[in-house]
Amino acid sequence: MLGALPPIVDPNVMVATAGRDDAAVYRIAPDRALVATVDFFTPIVDNPAEYGAIAAANALSDVYAMGGRPLFALGITAFPRDKLKTGLLEKIVAGGAAKMTEAGIAVVGGHSVDDPEPKFGYAVIGEVHPDRIVGHDGARAGDSLYLTKALGSGLVATAIKRGLCPPELEREAIEVMMTLNRQASEAMVAAGATAATDVTGYGLIGHLSNLKGGADIYLEKVPFMNGIGELVKRDLFPDGSRRNHAAFRDRVDWAGLAEPSQMLLCDAQTSGGLLVAIPPEQARQFEAGVKSAQLIGVMRDDGVIRVTT
Repeated sequence: MLGALPPIVDPNVMVATAGRDDAAVYRIAPDRALVATVDFFTPIVDNPAEYGAIAAANALSDVYAMGGRPLFALGITAFPRDKLKTGLLEKIVAGGAAKMTEAGIAVVGGHSVDDPEPKFGYAVIGEVHPDRIVGHDGARAGDSLYLTKALGSGLVATAIKRGLCPPELEREAIEVMMTLNRQASEAMVAAGATAATDVTGYGLIGHLSNLKGGADIYLEKVPFMNGIGELVKRDLFPDGSRRNHAAFRDRVDWAGLAEPSQMLLCDAQTSGGLLVAIPPEQARQFEAGVKSAQLIGVMRDDGVIRVTT
């Protein structure tokens, strides 16, 4: 789809589609640049306010992944008009607005359309210094690779839809998805991160593939939500996770890892954590700033992703 866009000739466009980064960056002054992103999706949990909050955290995450500071947001919603009188949409909007308030920004407007299938999200505008953009292409061999949230939300979302998710796992997943990546972003910038991305629809392996270089991944260090193994045994992976595995499996040296475990590393996430490359001498500083950060591997310079068990 992006191939249908014409070439970009504006010299102020610093980051756009060609680099597959998490957000666009546009320079507006020698020391200022805007970060712009948009994201929305169908409901993945039953509680409307929590759905709104997850959508907000997810949209903000792309700005955080670039090392930016959000400034304001615009809401995007598609919703069936015949359901408006139930108050569901108001609860979704209020839940999202509360999360944006937590992030320190306002929702200043938006757009809605009548649609039989609900969808909700935001366009978010942020700011970053042009010399401090954290993109996909700066990691160096030997950099420590961190993940700041546990994996498993794709499986959980499918289990919720089928009425098969244990309540405690559902609660954990919702809390993870509603958590802002703000603290992790601030900590990675302070620690001199060389590259970063947020782990969302393409799963851990897919988003790692966008980082220049390659990596050794220590499977035993990768954080997963408690009890996610039971959902793996039931093969509750969403279609997005299956597409991810089909697209990226041949890029990885799996070292004999069974396919269900491969799929878990390709599980399509919603509002996942940041995947961050940190110079090893700054690793302790980053860990001190983000208690949830897990060291899951080390960057390579040969383009190979290798999973060690």
